[in-house]
Amino acid sequence: MIRGKTIAITRSMDDAQEFIELASKENAIPLPIPTIELMPKGDKIVDEFLNDVKEFQPDYSVFMSSKAVKLLFDVAKTSDKYQKLQIAIANTIVMAVGPKTKQALEDEGIKVSFVPTKFSSVGVGEQFTKLNAEGKKVIIPRSGASTEFLAKLLEKIGLIVKENYLYDVQAFSDTKQWDTFKELFSQNKIDGIVFTSASSVRGFFEIMSEQKDLVKKLDKTQIVAIGPFTGEELKKFNIIPKIADVHTVPGAFEAMKNIFSLA
Repeated sequence: MIRGKTIAITRSMDDAQEFIELASKENAIPLPIPTIELMPKGDKIVDEFLNDVKEFQPDYSVFMSSKAVKLLFDVAKTSDKYQKLQIAIANTIVMAVGPKTKQALEDEGIKVSFVPTKFSSVGVGEQFTKLNAEGKKVIIPRSGASTEFLAKLLEKIGLIVKENYLYDVQAFSDTKQWDTFKELFSQNKIDGIVFTSASSVRGFFEIMSEQKDLVKKLDKTQIVAIGPFTGEELKKFNIIPKIADVHTVPGAFEAMKNIFSLA
């Protein structure tokens, strides 16, 4: 049973609200730990995106996260380019990865044509395969920390890909917010950790680098990765996680719940 278990998630308090609600309903103890912070590339990101759309003339646009949507539109609102951005995206066939990304786009008046069944790069590839989109152009606004996997996958399918980098990520700098986690972790009182991205894995290990016997302690902790790329990143640190069947926060929580139901 997950009741009474302390489960950390590699997100800030604001971003972890869905997880907190899910855990609280099951009488578990949620503990958000912000592992990364976004480093936006400034006001120029809207101009760069609009310029890329003008020059590249994409058939499709793919949004991988609600963060990318919010960042792009928030900057556009402050620079009187909101309508231009709306029109530029609306003139493409829009694909959103996951329900939150879809909702973020719709909140900005953008029609979303496709949401892949799998909320991952693999899901995007599968969706484009079904669309027989060979020879079509696709633009992907995303993090500069993203891997090359998606672009290479889509190129292999036959698409022409343009990635547009909106922000970089770094390990979360205000580590005082980690005091409770570090204290409980040192006492073996963290029962599980949900990792929500490959970059959050790297941030976690950077922040916890001074912790003695870190991997040994993690071996005694239930670890869930939200998706396969997060899982692969954990394996680089010799951690073998349970990978959520559904690559969302509810899916990751369900995976953690199942672990404790079998214990």
